[in-house]
Amino acid sequence: MNRDRIAKILRQGEAGQQVHVCGWVRTRRESKAFAFLVVNDGSSQDNLQAVIDAGTPAFAELPRCQTGAAVSVRGTLKKSEGKGQAMELLVSELKVLGEADAEKYPLQKKGHTLEFLREIGHLRPRTNTFGAVFRIRNVLSYAVHRFFQERGFTWAHTPIITASDCEGAGEMFTVTTMNVDKPHRDAKGAVDWSRDFFGKKAHLTVSGQLQGEFMAMAMGDIYTFGPTFRAENSNTTRHLAEFWMIEPEMAFADIGDNMLLAEEFLRFMCAEVVRECPAELAFLENQYKTIKVEEIARLAEQPFARISYTNAVKELQGSGHKFEFPVNWGLDLQSEHERWLTDTLFKGPVIVTDYPRDIKAFYMRQNSDGKTVAAMDVLAPRIGEIIGGSQREERLDMLEKRIAEMKLPIEELQWYLDTRRYGACPHAGFGLGFERLVSYLTGMANIRDTIIAPRAPGLVAF
Repeated sequence: MNRDRIAKILRQGEAGQQVHVCGWVRTRRESKAFAFLVVNDGSSQDNLQAVIDAGTPAFAELPRCQTGAAVSVRGTLKKSEGKGQAMELLVSELKVLGEADAEKYPLQKKGHTLEFLREIGHLRPRTNTFGAVFRIRNVLSYAVHRFFQERGFTWAHTPIITASDCEGAGEMFTVTTMNVDKPHRDAKGAVDWSRDFFGKKAHLTVSGQLQGEFMAMAMGDIYTFGPTFRAENSNTTRHLAEFWMIEPEMAFADIGDNMLLAEEFLRFMCAEVVRECPAELAFLENQYKTIKVEEIARLAEQPFARISYTNAVKELQGSGHKFEFPVNWGLDLQSEHERWLTDTLFKGPVIVTDYPRDIKAFYMRQNSDGKTVAAMDVLAPRIGEIIGGSQREERLDMLEKRIAEMKLPIEELQWYLDTRRYGACPHAGFGLGFERLVSYLTGMANIRDTIIAPRAPGLVAF
């Protein structure tokens, strides 16, 4: 069905232009002489007002044009006499494509809580809030590819099904074709994974990093951007069981190169969303007061501060602030500590480096002090950690020793160790949870409001 998108009409439309719009009715009001339909097609934060004169065939269709109905509207653009829009549509033809029950349609012209909208997730994209969120998500998705492609990175499609637990946390979903009520068992009564589809235990991936590393060892600079999964039994506003990850990996790079890339990337994303989504950001700022467009624009220009974990702990301990969680060297920083560093100490983004080795993953390069690793976390105002990464351990002997210390199954990591045996080089990378970024730039306090169909404990609707 050939049609004109409302976003383009509002941006480029001219008086006297003939257009064909298809969308959904937001509101309807009428009198004896004329009627107004407010239509939105999802392409814009703004609606298009359609004016229908009484006595026309289109006017007779109005009783079926209830809120939520899908309509096809043809007509002529004219300069609007009302406030709030430059153009409106004088209707010559109106067709109702799909009717809506006015009494039962959940999205009436009134305020709805985000909690209520989560209960009707299949309809919430039609609201102003979620239209804005998902258009911003779309712009950010495109910007991810633009950023890396313009810098010569190769998009690596790492697998969703894996036999490796990258983080070593064990919180992974199992993939099997066996009858879960009667799985194959060996002589000792244990599940016999050798008789499963893959011949061994398989999972949904929590990260494409390890596969990304061997791609970087051949392609130079790569990035992943795809779905990942974590079976963490958490119902907080910060966790999802299915989420998207962005994971660049650079060969011949160290922790300094990694920090520069992370800073440049985050600033680029902020600049893109301010440039491409001014109406959406303005709406969300006005509606929820949880973001300031000015703050996002400033972050796009502001250099990131740097501080070591050790010095960050000293600053926190000497702050005089009463934190809920303890601050001691060797403990991971909590969200309240991270926000104090960004919002109070530096009043802007900061990169914390050189974390204790005992709280970080096996693949991070050990520093010469024997206590810390070349890790980094990028902390942003309001949200705390938004990017985590490291220089990878390229020294075979050090990596083998670390795997043994952490009691990881070294026989299952021989393929990973091969990348150190054959042509090892310094390399580094980071990970960014895409929904965390969308949450930060939209102000959505609950991460479930940043993805189309959130997956969490007890939640697998649609």
